[in-house]
Amino acid sequence: MLTLYDYLPSQNAWKIRQLLQHLQRPYRTRIVSIFEGEGRRDDYRRINPTGAVPAIELEDGRVLAESNAILDYLAQGSAYLPDDAFAQAKVRQWLSFEQQYVEMSIGSLRYWTLTGKLPQRAPALIEAKRGAALRALGILESEFAQRPFAAGEDYSIADIALYAYASRAEDAGLDLAPYPQFRAWIARVQAQPGHLAERYAYDIDPYSGGEL
Repeated sequence: MLTLYDYLPSQNAWKIRQLLQHLQRPYRTRIVSIFEGEGRRDDYRRINPTGAVPAIELEDGRVLAESNAILDYLAQGSAYLPDDAFAQAKVRQWLSFEQQYVEMSIGSLRYWTLTGKLPQRAPALIEAKRGAALRALGILESEFAQRPFAAGEDYSIADIALYAYASRAEDAGLDLAPYPQFRAWIARVQAQPGHLAERYAYDIDPYSGGEL
């Protein structure tokens, strides 16, 4: 059985739980106490060299890290990754966009805000992240005015990846009122069969106030 190395408040880990739910694929969970330093241990670094979550271990012992790489692998042959090579490339385009422009801005601001670290960050850095986050939301607003889902007419792992942090922008202090097309896309994602609505707050981990 597949093993998911997880940390429940992580939206990157949520991506994998969401796809596994859609696929109805059984798995076991191994929680990684990242704020207690478990991610820095040698045994976990052999699974994920960065020490982050998520990671998966396959039945044959092979391991794979990085949330969007895991999505890409698990979705092969399913309805969540198209068969056509160009359509697959469009999905991967949005997986790259999510990592570069969404997680690094909205994800960072959200993490700092929810774990009480925002006051410890330099004002210039916060403003840079906010500016990048607003640019990302503006791009998504424009794109979702043209089609229902990230890579075309069908829901895919691109939508799972983008939804993970972009849909939580208000947790980062970003107002979504100016983005009606984006909010309509959020509703479409939430209406998908098997959508995982449950979220886990950082305060379930008493160590989350520390630095990684």
